[in-house]
Amino acid sequence: MSTTMHKMLFVVAGLYDGLLGLAFLVFGPALFRYYEVTPPNHFGYIKFPALILVIFGAMFFQIATDPRRFRDMIPFGAALKVAYAGTVFYYMCKGGIPAMWVPFAWADTAFLVAFVLSWVSLARNG
Repeated sequence: MSTTMHKMLFVVAGLYDGLLGLAFLVFGPALFRYYEVTPPNHFGYIKFPALILVIFGAMFFQIATDPRRFRDMIPFGAALKVAYAGTVFYYMCKGGIPAMWVPFAWADTAFLVAFVLSWVSLARNG
């Protein structure tokens, strides 16, 4: 994997998580209405994870500036992807979860695979 590919991966990841976090931060109630999902009893439960996504988005942009130098941060991003996708897929198997959350789990699974490949590639070529 070339340096440009590593950088592009983390720019895309930063945009994805950052914009998704901002969308739920700013438009959370509207998104729940649009997808016909019952919102939590307080939108603080949505705003906090939305801000975490924005923070991780910033971390991915940091990695993109120098993937080799910031390689040690990649496992934290991978852990975020495992946590989200694992939670969604677990609840899909246990009896259901609103469909609104499933595409994000598949996207995070794709990012997880790409992050692991990037991390391994950077170790080999380091």
